[in-house]
Amino acid sequence: MKHLTKRKLAFVIAAAMGIAGCGSDGKDGQDGAPGEPGEPSNPPVVETSEVTNVEMINHMIEDGQVTFEFQVTNEDDLAIIGLEKASAELAAMTENGIARSRDDFEGTIVGGSASESTEGASLTLLENGNYEFIAPMPNVEAGTEGIVRLAVGGSDAIAKSRYIVVSKPENTHTTTTETCQSCHVDFATSPVYHGHPANYTAIDLEGNSDLLGACMVCHNNVPRDDGGYARNTMQKIGHINHVTRTKDGEEVLGFEKDFAVTNCYTCHAEPVMNTSLAGNGCSDCHSTDMSESAALLSANSDFDAREFHVKSEKIGIDERQTIREGYFTTLSVPYYEEVDFTIYDRYGEIVSEETEGFCTDLELFTTGETPVKQIIKDLYDDGTLVYTSAYLHGYYNESLVGRPASSYGKVDREDGTRSLCFAVIDSDAGANNLMASSRLTFADGTWSDDDGKNGVSFTSYSTNVTWSGTELGTEEFDYDRRHAVTADSCTTCHNNDTNFHKNGSYAEGGLDCVACHNNGQDRSSGNSAPGFGPMVHSKHWGVGSNAGEDDANAAARSLNAENCVSCHAEGISLAEIPNQYMLSKAFNEGTAGVMTSPIMANCFACHNDAAAQNHMEQNGGELNTPTTADWFTEGTAESCATCHDTGKSFGIEKFHKFER
Repeated sequence: MKHLTKRKLAFVIAAAMGIAGCGSDGKDGQDGAPGEPGEPSNPPVVETSEVTNVEMINHMIEDGQVTFEFQVTNEDDLAIIGLEKASAELAAMTENGIARSRDDFEGTIVGGSASESTEGASLTLLENGNYEFIAPMPNVEAGTEGIVRLAVGGSDAIAKSRYIVVSKPENTHTTTTETCQSCHVDFATSPVYHGHPANYTAIDLEGNSDLLGACMVCHNNVPRDDGGYARNTMQKIGHINHVTRTKDGEEVLGFEKDFAVTNCYTCHAEPVMNTSLAGNGCSDCHSTDMSESAALLSANSDFDAREFHVKSEKIGIDERQTIREGYFTTLSVPYYEEVDFTIYDRYGEIVSEETEGFCTDLELFTTGETPVKQIIKDLYDDGTLVYTSAYLHGYYNESLVGRPASSYGKVDREDGTRSLCFAVIDSDAGANNLMASSRLTFADGTWSDDDGKNGVSFTSYSTNVTWSGTELGTEEFDYDRRHAVTADSCTTCHNNDTNFHKNGSYAEGGLDCVACHNNGQDRSSGNSAPGFGPMVHSKHWGVGSNAGEDDANAAARSLNAENCVSCHAEGISLAEIPNQYMLSKAFNEGTAGVMTSPIMANCFACHNDAAAQNHMEQNGGELNTPTTADWFTEGTAESCATCHDTGKSFGIEKFHKFER
């Protein structure tokens, strides 16, 4: 008898089943009838938001009202239901410019405003997230042109949206969001106006910032007493309040230092529309009884008020810009020479007669394809030039670390060069390399002698030469100090092309200032902060600005200190800051003999409370440590870059703004 294993038996059974399965299963049946359609699914909705987004669908300006249709979503793009608040304004375009009258104006009222609580208003949910808002405005007619602004939300549950400029006529203004924010950077994040201007700045229908459109809804071209909304018209804010302003009934300075409101190009990206002396903008500064020639000029259709002001000889901006563009200076490496020269003090009194010294050669050239060397003495004698000077500097680790000589005499050469020669060098203040800096100032037509604040100044830095402390060597190398600001960072706002003081201009990001404000030139700077960077920080937002006080300067009042992009448009690398102390009597009530680590010096200039100081010192920062003989050769222990360098977990860019 044949025995089947379990495996073979399983195979036989499976084969039998497979054969049976090959038989017919009958004909297919008829398809069933279609089922009833299901209920449509509704997208999810919410009744709260932390961010409220508005997508405009349509708006209509009709007789006596403006109707808006829009969709509202929250921060997760979910439709919002339960919206209870909305508001709208229309500032009308009139023959006098943009205007929106207050309700109590006794003359002809133009424009209007309404909210959900206005009599006759309605806010209706059309479908999930879509609403219709009817805003009654009795003085608006169908076809009225003007700036239309809308905002929704603002209840406990639903956050208020950004203002939206729904429509705006072309050529409403020639100043732009970009020109305003070239100095102010971002009004929406700057708590300096109206408590917090994020509540007042606006976006257009594409989501781009429209600063001017939002502001002009209230700050019209027409003042309140003449049928506008605010007493500060937009042109008054630009022309008057940037220079002087009224606070508590008293007139105070607006922009205190070297801002020329007459440099119209700073704000007006396009030629201004009004050219009548009696019209908007012009009448802020000019009376209507000015000369007939001025009136004829302004009546010319080709007249550009920007060019007219900049080229005015009384203002001098064009002349100064022409001088700056037309010349440059060079400065030679310091060298020793046996030469006769006389050293004078700043009052013109003779200090000494010398027969040898360390000299550096200052040369002046015209710009162009073929620069032409100028005779400095001749230009000095005829009053074209009013100042030439030089300093000798010690240089170490890419930093200026001392000024071993500052009293000099002048030697004029036949080829037009002016040599500036020094008799005495203090080897204790010069490191192991020596270089020079120079200043040369032209007098423009508006020049006056006032501590070097006027005129057009040029600064040059020489190459370095090795130095034993008493003798010059032969090895030379370039001056290469780190300067982490953009060339236009100062002149964007300080726009009149003059000098801060002592013939130091704002050109090239304040590079002139470094000749005096550096690691080793222990300046008090009004007890603000040492060096260059810390001093600039403090003068704008720290102790040097009186920030938080009633007499705070314009920068502290009107600029947001977090917007570092104003100067540092290319960002900051803390790791690239030379690990070298700065002499810091400015942090020590003007008493010398102390030094501070560099990153702490820059940060402490603004962040100077006890908690900030504690944090810096716990991480190696040093404040007002006693100096040593070779202080500039000693590295510091601060480790700020470990956590706060750009790109790190607590990188500086997470707390300060380096992009526009």
